[in-house]
Amino acid sequence: MAVLNVTPDSFSDGGEFLAVDDALRHAEKLISEGADILDIGGESTRPNSEKVSEDEEIRRVIPLIEAVAKLFDVPISIDTSKAEVAARAIKAGAEIINDISGLRFDEKLGEVAARHNTGLVLMHSRGTFETMHSQEPVEDIFDEISRTFDSSIQRARSLGVNSENIALDIGIGFSKTFEQNLELLGKLDKLVAEYPDYPILVGTSRKSFIGKILGGVPAGERLSGSLASTAIAVWNGANIVRVHDVKKIVEVVKIVEGIKMGAVNPNESERITQSDYQ
Repeated sequence: MAVLNVTPDSFSDGGEFLAVDDALRHAEKLISEGADILDIGGESTRPNSEKVSEDEEIRRVIPLIEAVAKLFDVPISIDTSKAEVAARAIKAGAEIINDISGLRFDEKLGEVAARHNTGLVLMHSRGTFETMHSQEPVEDIFDEISRTFDSSIQRARSLGVNSENIALDIGIGFSKTFEQNLELLGKLDKLVAEYPDYPILVGTSRKSFIGKILGGVPAGERLSGSLASTAIAVWNGANIVRVHDVKKIVEVVKIVEGIKMGAVNPNESERITQSDYQ
């Protein structure tokens, strides 16, 4: 899942792709590098970001979604926690709703997903949009995530969302301590085993815990940490990884998958998957 933010203030690529032509060129680059899903967002969720209006979010994302859907054959995800934004995005060509709140901010998102039979990513977070990065830490992050996932899944199912359309995001960097982020990645297989019917999504790309480990380097200098943390996530069972640096991550995933399957085919130009070894 490749990140494409059309925002002025995202922590890593804010302001880079505000013009539709610039964003479209970047979308083409991400797809050519191997992106399986394009995740388009119009509202930054970094710490201290300001919530934008529904109309402004629609203004930012809809022209790009329409252009990408017209030119490329790739599933589009709309990164939003607003039902009306999601509905407009689906009409424009999006097929997945990626909700950082797990239906806590706007339950109608579930109704939109059910009505259009779209994919729905339910992410773990706590607090409101304004407070989710300043929550007091919980003692047991795995218990907290399990309870939140159960609640979000139940809410989605009660609104008519098909189970096979749901994916779960552990929400690295949201409402968690530095140590909890590391623990979640190192023991991700526990959650994978607990939710075998749902794809698990992990997004570590360029996040602040990487910068902390590497001595405070800025977001643009966190590639090595993004690669290492993604490799660990995939090794421990992540099904979807949300990333900025698609080409390098694709190479990492191919190596991890090859090793996990007990064989590597260095001459294979396509993505190595389990079917290659059957």
